Amino acid sequence: MRDGTFRKIGSVLVARHGKLVFEKYFEGDAATLRDTRSATKSITGMLIGIAIAQRKLPGVDASVLSYFPAYKRSDDVTVKDLLTMDSSLDCDDNDAASPGNEERMYPRRDWVEFALTLPSRGAPPLPFHYCTAGTVLLGALIEKTTGQKADKFAERVLFRPLGITAKHWQYSGAGQVMTGGSLDLRSRDLLKLGQLYLQLGEWNGTQLMPRAWVEESTRAQLPAVPFPDTDYGYLLWLNKFTPKGAAAPVATYAMSGNGGNKVYVIPSLDMVVVITSTNYNTRGMHQQSETLLTDYILPAVR
Repeated sequence: MRDGTFRKIGSVLVARHGKLVFEKYFEGDAATLRDTRSATKSITGMLIGIAIAQRKLPGVDASVLSYFPAYKRSDDVTVKDLLTMDSSLDCDDNDAASPGNEERMYPRRDWVEFALTLPSRGAPPLPFHYCTAGTVLLGALIEKTTGQKADKFAERVLFRPLGITAKHWQYSGAGQVMTGGSLDLRSRDLLKLGQLYLQLGEWNGTQLMPRAWVEESTRAQLPAVPFPDTDYGYLLWLNKFTPKGAAAPVATYAMSGNGGNKVYVIPSLDMVVVITSTNYNTRGMHQQSETLLTDYILPAVR
């Protein structure tokens, strides 16, 4: 950090065997709320799994459109389609010309209407298209099925049991909860969320998230084209990284957001790593965090 090899890193935390073993802040301190952007999407995936466990939602094959009868479409969209980013919504945040690109959504007052009125990109099976609007739609589905807005539902079923007290959500002009990004949390609380995945949904003797949901969420559902050597689970990124000096790769899954923000879960090492960063919209932002993991953190553990 001192010689400038790594830039705009806010914090690095490492937990092994359920204990915090490394914690360092380079911007702010332990109380600082971190805007980890799309890492929020993984939390939305957790909430969907809990809603299904509570029988508020029938399952991942449920039709999303059936909960929004005012919107008529010729195609159908399932919960799973939105979790795996391969729905028929013509929405690609990596394509500035895409009708559903997130930058077109933010100025609109009603983000749910934006998502539900997008053109169709065809019939399934369809390739991976990264779509924030689809994850916002999952937040609206949580409200429809649980009777609580996603932020209130998260407070009740996830944050309060985990002892997460400091947070800041974003909202649309219509008051819709931004479940696709920019939920500000403290670094230690991000670590708790990764640890909950690592512990297969169990926390202090209580099963907050179904074990089967964790296992399905962290299983490769489809290739995350065009990202090389990357698969996608349920709103989670799956990669294998080879630590510096090692012969074999290490499997990880991660919450990930713009700027190089990462919550890595590494089951084979019983480890969770949080890297927060403010390298928003810069070339190499994710690669910098990956290098920090592979060249420094993992070799230190080995």
